[in-house]
Amino acid sequence: MSTLVDVQDLRVQFGHTPIIKGISFSLTAGECLALVGESGSGKTVTSRTLSGLSGAGSKVQAERLAFAGTDLRQLDDRAWQALRGAQIGFVMQDALGSLDPLRPVGKEIAEPLRLHTELGRAARQARVIELLRSVGVPQPELRALQYPHQLSGGLRQRALIASAIAAGPRLLIADEPTTALDATVQAQVLALLESLRSQAMAMLVVSHDLAVVSRLADRVAVMHHGVIVEQGPVEAILHDPQHPYTQSLLRAGRAVHFQRPARAAPKLARVERFDLPLIEARHLQKTFIGPDGQPHVAVHNASFSLRAGETLGIVGESGSGKTTLTRMLLGLERPDAGDVWLNGRPWSALNDQQRRQLRQRIQVVFQDPQSSFDPRYTVARVLNEALQVAGLPRQDWPARTLELLELVRLDASVLSRRPLELSGGQRQRIAIARALAPNPQVLVCDEPVSALDVSVQAQILALLADLKTRLKLACLFISHDLGVINQVSERVLVMKDGEVVESGTVRDVFDHPQHAYTRALLDAIPQIDRPAPVPEHHFITYAIAI
Repeated sequence: MSTLVDVQDLRVQFGHTPIIKGISFSLTAGECLALVGESGSGKTVTSRTLSGLSGAGSKVQAERLAFAGTDLRQLDDRAWQALRGAQIGFVMQDALGSLDPLRPVGKEIAEPLRLHTELGRAARQARVIELLRSVGVPQPELRALQYPHQLSGGLRQRALIASAIAAGPRLLIADEPTTALDATVQAQVLALLESLRSQAMAMLVVSHDLAVVSRLADRVAVMHHGVIVEQGPVEAILHDPQHPYTQSLLRAGRAVHFQRPARAAPKLARVERFDLPLIEARHLQKTFIGPDGQPHVAVHNASFSLRAGETLGIVGESGSGKTTLTRMLLGLERPDAGDVWLNGRPWSALNDQQRRQLRQRIQVVFQDPQSSFDPRYTVARVLNEALQVAGLPRQDWPARTLELLELVRLDASVLSRRPLELSGGQRQRIAIARALAPNPQVLVCDEPVSALDVSVQAQILALLADLKTRLKLACLFISHDLGVINQVSERVLVMKDGEVVESGTVRDVFDHPQHAYTRALLDAIPQIDRPAPVPEHHFITYAIAI
């Protein structure tokens, strides 16, 4: 079969700094190559270069850089715009930053159809609904009318995938395409990607999830510091790695992946628990009016409590109500019914001024710290601002800043850096340090490791477990990754369609699930050594229509 993508001795540098240091690989139609490696290894720069998006100030050199016989080194901006979308589809990791915030996602998906096909308006609208349904978006007619900020992270990611495959490209470049997806939807999207390969679409997949790689890839290229240290068939790389770096990646990957029925890595010792819950949700309900003018229940009758030294995990599909529940706990949304109590006192019923006085007691670590940081701020300014809000006298800021850095195992050398100058793991550590600045009692962690590679995931999870023990924190941990929940939590809530369908200890719920939905979530988890079955009721066959 003829080569579709041919890369020989690719080198990319920014200024005088080399990022890609001479890598080579090729792809044929219907083949999938996975790029794996830690943050900063050059995976994303490689994928963006192949789509003409290496960025301003980059210098790209190669002995050969070709797609379908076209020399990509010779393309200008207009030629790249004609190629992207029509022949090369690109799924970026940051769906919120990739989707236009000023237009509904349906129009975003229709754009490549308008530019690269001859479909009329009505046919494009029908195609958009078909695409959304194919990537597992529930109520696609409704979701097509919504804006990106009105969708959960998982729904945004699926909309982005729908946009990338809309015009039937010959090559799909996917940078962490399943990062924000829960197990059942991840299984569905992986099956969708496999069906596209069967129709001769080539794929370059960037992923830190080795279970996804084992399910999807034919070949694997392991990147480290801008070079490919090992490359070969997926079976050889995952089961008989030769390079020490590949071996370390696999050890870290297996440590954080969920194994049934055996438990994951043991948790650190629990701290003493107290009878009085630090935070308590009582019969919370929240309904929103959708773009169709109809009420849509986001959370219905949700209750739980959380004590010092305890971690409660919340799992469920995108759109299950996890985010809305979290926003009510943080005081960012007011419940329609029910209430939240913080440290034995009413919380959700307070007005903004009253709540501001107690805000320090509950803090949050977000999924993407880069988006929650001002890119102009140095680390010192980020932490000083948090200390100022906490009311700490200015003269005490330097000492407290160093204490916070020590807590998250960083040194003072990072204080002068800005977020873009830090690795993903370093940014997440700074996000944790900022959350700890006011000495909170409750720490809410919203997908805090989903965007990190497996070795950094393991470090951050160990850090959070240590901090919980040392600081006697109550932790609420929201994640679509059941392996992570299994590792860090004592108890778990399973949410579906806004309701808590099952709750209990992690051991009871994961080893002996009672609800059919919980069993479906567990059965859909991909394994490094065993592909996950695709739930039949979740998958809709997809066919490219040119």
